[in-house]
Amino acid sequence: MLGHMRNIFRIADLRRKIMFTLFIIAAYRLGSQVPVPGIDFDAIVSLREQASSTGGVLALLNLFSGGALTNFAIFALGIMPYITASIIIQILTVAIPRFEQLQQQGAVGQRKLTQYTRYLTLGIAFVQATGITFIFGRGQGTALGNTAGVIVIPDFTFNRVALVILSLTAGTALLMWMGELISQRGVGNGMSLLIFASVVSTIPFDGARLLAVQGTVYLAAAIIVATGMMVAIIFIEQGQRRIPVQFSRRQVGRRLYGGQNTYIPLKVNQSGVIPVIFASSILFLPVLLSNVANWGWLQTAVDEYLTQPDNIAYILFFGGLIVGFAYFYTAITFDPVRQADNIRKQGGFIPGIRPGPQTERYLAKVLNRITLPGALFIAMVALLPSVLLSLTSDLDALGSGGAGAAIGFGGVSILIASGVALETMKQVDSQLLMRNYEGFLA
Repeated sequence: MLGHMRNIFRIADLRRKIMFTLFIIAAYRLGSQVPVPGIDFDAIVSLREQASSTGGVLALLNLFSGGALTNFAIFALGIMPYITASIIIQILTVAIPRFEQLQQQGAVGQRKLTQYTRYLTLGIAFVQATGITFIFGRGQGTALGNTAGVIVIPDFTFNRVALVILSLTAGTALLMWMGELISQRGVGNGMSLLIFASVVSTIPFDGARLLAVQGTVYLAAAIIVATGMMVAIIFIEQGQRRIPVQFSRRQVGRRLYGGQNTYIPLKVNQSGVIPVIFASSILFLPVLLSNVANWGWLQTAVDEYLTQPDNIAYILFFGGLIVGFAYFYTAITFDPVRQADNIRKQGGFIPGIRPGPQTERYLAKVLNRITLPGALFIAMVALLPSVLLSLTSDLDALGSGGAGAAIGFGGVSILIASGVALETMKQVDSQLLMRNYEGFLA
C-alpha cells in the first residue's frame, strides 16, 4: 500500500490533481462552519443538539451537508440542489426531443445541458433556501426535528430574510463551481467527492458521541457492523453481468476488420448511490410543504409517518422511492434500443440472439432482472438502521444523542462513502496504469 502511495506522488500531474482536490475539499469544510449573517448562535447550538438527539429527516439532511445545515452555514443546502437538477435534466432528455438532440450533439450539446443544469440548480436552491429560512426563522419545523421551536433569525425582517436567502443560494452556486473545478482539474467526480467529504466528516464526531453515550462495547459493535456493510457494498458494486458480443469479419479494401469477441458489462447496481440521494430529496419535499402550507392534516400525516425512522410507513415509502429511482435512473443511463442499434451497425450480435428487436428485448430483460437485486440491496442498506429501530420499537434505547449518532454509521453513510471512494480509486488506478505503474486494484 505504501509503495502504491509513493507511485501516486511520483507523477507530477497526478500529484497536482490530488493536492488541488484536497484544497477544494478543505475550503468546502471551512465554508460549512461559517454561518450566514444575522443568525442567533445560541439557537444554532440548540438546533444542532436536537438534530443529534432526534435523528429523522433533519439528521439525514444534515448528513448530506456535512453538518452545515444545523450550523446554518453558507453551504447549508449542500450539493443536493445540483444533484436534483442534474437528475431532472436527465429525465427531460428522455421526455423532450430538444434535450435529446442536445445530448446527441456531443460536447457542444453537453455544454448547453450543463448550462441549463446550473440555472435549474439556482432555482431549486432559492426555493429550498426560502423554505428553510421561513421554517427555522419563525421557530417552526416540528416535522424536521425542531420540536423546541428554536428561532434561528431573531430579527425576522424583510432585509434580514432576503440576506439569509441570498447567502444560502450564493453558497450553493459557489459549491457547484467548486465541484466542477474538481471534475475539471482534480481527481474524480467533484460533486460526488463533496458529498463524500460531507458524510465522512460526521463519522468521527458521531463515533465520539456513541462512545460517550453508549460506551466502548456499543461503539465496537457499530464499527464491526459498518465494516461488514462496507464489504458487502463493495462486493455488490463490483458485481456485473457480462453479455458476450461477437463481431463478424468484414473486408474493407485489403484489410479485414472485426472477428473479435467482447462483452457488455451490466453492473448489478447500475445506478450507484443516486437513488438514495434523490429519494432523500423527494422525502424532504412533503416535510417542507407541511411547514410552509400550515395544513393541519398534512402536518399530522408528515409528523406521524414521514419523520419517524422507526415507523413502518417511513420505511416502506423511503424504500419504495429508492427501488423506483434505481429502475428509473438505470432506464435513463442504459437504453436497450440504442445499444442494440449500435451493436447492429457495427456488425455485432449476441450469440443465440438475433439482431434487432430480439436483442432489444433480451437486453431489457437482463437489465430488469439484475436491477431488482441491486435496488433491493441499496434499499436494505439505507434502511437498515430504521429497520433495527422499528424492531426494537424504542428510540430511547439508544440514549440521548444515540439516534443521531447512529446516522453516521448508518447504511446511507457507508453506501455513499464506499461507492464514491471505489470510483475515485478506479480513476487514480487508471492514471497509474497509463504510466506503467501498478495500481491499487491491480
